[in-house]
Parts: sequence; C-alpha cells; structure tokens
Amino acid sequence: MTDRVVEGFKEGAPGRAMIQRIKELSGGRRVTFMEVCGTHTVEFFKSGLRSALSDYVRLVSGPGCPVCVTPNSVIDRAVAYSLRPDTLVTTFGDMIRVPGSVSSLEKAKSEGGRVRIVYSTLDALNIARANPKLNVVFMGIGFETTSPTVAASIEMASKQGVPNYSVLCSHKVIPPALEALASGGEEIDLQGFLCPGHVSVIIGSRAYAPIAEKRGIPCVITGFEPLDMAQGILMLLEQAVEGRSEVENQYSRAVRAAGNGKALALIDRVFEIVDSEWRGFGIMPGAGFGIKEAYADFDAEKRWSVEVEPSKEHPGCRCAEVLRGRILPVDCPLFKKVCTPQSPVGACMVSSEGTCAAYYKYGSEKL
Repeated sequence: MTDRVVEGFKEGAPGRAMIQRIKELSGGRRVTFMEVCGTHTVEFFKSGLRSALSDYVRLVSGPGCPVCVTPNSVIDRAVAYSLRPDTLVTTFGDMIRVPGSVSSLEKAKSEGGRVRIVYSTLDALNIARANPKLNVVFMGIGFETTSPTVAASIEMASKQGVPNYSVLCSHKVIPPALEALASGGEEIDLQGFLCPGHVSVIIGSRAYAPIAEKRGIPCVITGFEPLDMAQGILMLLEQAVEGRSEVENQYSRAVRAAGNGKALALIDRVFEIVDSEWRGFGIMPGAGFGIKEAYADFDAEKRWSVEVEPSKEHPGCRCAEVLRGRILPVDCPLFKKVCTPQSPVGACMVSSEGTCAAYYKYGSEKL
C-alpha cells in the first residue's frame, strides 16, 4: 500500500462525511451491529468511532478473541501437561495468564511446571528438535488465521521426523459461531455483523453467505483503518435501511471471495472439521479443527494421558455473556473491582483483544 493511500485513511473529511451519512440514514433510530473481531473492538475505541457513532449505532463485541473463547477445559489440560516431568508446554504469550478452573500456565510455571513462551510454531518445533527426550506440546489456539501455521508445523514434524512434538489443538472456526449468534439474535436485537478481516483473508467472503441468506443478517467484511470501519458501518446500515441481507466486502484489497487457496489446502491436509467447545457457547457442531488421523502421532490429547478434573467457571465471572454480546463488561459485577488486567478473573480481561480489557483501558461508558 502506498504512503498516499495510507494517508488517505487518516484524513478527517471523508470520515466526517461518512458519520454524517450514517446519522442521516439512521433516521433517529439506533441500530445494533456486532463487531466480531477483537482488533476491531480495540480500534473502535482508539479511533473514537465508538463514541462518535453512539447516538446512531450500538456496537456490541462478539467472540472475536481466540484467547477469550478458549474454554477452561483446554487450559486445565495444558496446565496438567506442564506439570508432567517429561513435558514442556509451549504457547504464545497471551495464553500464559489466562485463568483455568483452578490455575493458569503462569501459576503452574511458578510451581515448577515447564512452560515456555514462543513467538511462532517453528520456535516450538525447533525446541522439540533440540530436546529429543522432552515431550514438547504446543497450544494450538486461534481461528482460521493461525491454523495454517500450526498445520505447517505438524506437517514439518512428520516429514522431518520430530516425534516428540505435538499440538494441543483448540482451533476454532468462525462461521458456526456467527450462525449461533444470528439464530439467537433477538436477545440483543442484532441487525448486522462486521466480519473479521484477518479471518476473512483465509476463508474468503463466501464463507458468510449462509448467515446472510438463511439467517437474514447482513454481513460486511471490514479492514482495520478508521475509514475502513466507518465505511463498513455505513454499508451495514444501508443494507438494514434497504431491507437487504447480503455479504459485502469492504476489505477487497485483502479479501477475495474464495479466500487463500494455499492456506485452505494446508488446513485441509492436516485438520478436519469437528465439534468444538467455545467459552460462552458450549459445544458447537462443526465449530473447530481437529487433527486428522493421519497425523494422530502429533495430537497431544491422543498421545499424552493426564488426569484433569471437570472444568468449572469462576463464580461471578460473566465472560460467557460478554462474548455473546448479551452484556457489556461494565455490567459484570467483577469488572474493575475484582477483575483487572493485573489480576484477571476471566479470559476477556487478559488478552489485548479481549472486550473487557478494551473497556478497561479505553472507556467503560455504556455506549
């Protein structure tokens, strides 16, 4: 992208014009849209768009933070692996402080567990290669965006003969979650989805067609600059006013209808669609990736047995409702009182993309 184009996104006049058009189209009524991506949640606050649009558009945050939707059962299993004397758990840094049922990877490490933060799946694979007597488990967390890199590490481990590498797979598939939200949209009077740009680069715009066509919820894929997001809101509002339910692609400079073919092929070689547990949603059909039988030797759950107590949620934590857009973080009795970024009770306060963390940092007003 040229400097001229980048500067164009920062100009004030086009943004003001879009906000004025949104005001005119709203006709005095306030519509409710959901931004699904955690990055969008943060950028709406940082750019000032959330407050600028608050009289015309109510923005609720959805399950767009992969750290947040990872259930306690997965965290509990990772903690149990880290406490095995022959096992090292590797993870991206945003997972280490997420509370499980009774502990976190950070706490487990302080108690003697083996936990190491890595910056890529290849880091984890290299650690396994350098420590052949140690079982190295990588936490496979994330949506379709990160799934290809984890699939690549599994394929490489198989081809290169790294038998002590495995993945605790908890990758999620976004469209089923949106369908679940759309089918229960009356709970929050949902009138449109602002679809995640990063995920859409991989899966393509066609992936959202059933939501628009069968559920009657407009979808607009949007980039991350302020003008991207303002235009995405305007496009959603135009659909709502005109009574349309379509998939529109504001982020066409990065997203294609069919997505990224190479990334999808890599996912398909290593993973299969499975039912998956999401925080706030329970077990959803077809909402996750599981490791195919051909690569079962690299599936941590199939290879390494650990005892894990039934998972439980922290009393009073309302992350589940925040992730479904039923409440704002400020409606949770623990928010800012017991639950803070320094001492998080729920997952939504941990990640930089978590809704509670965004409200804590940028503003907790009831917009």
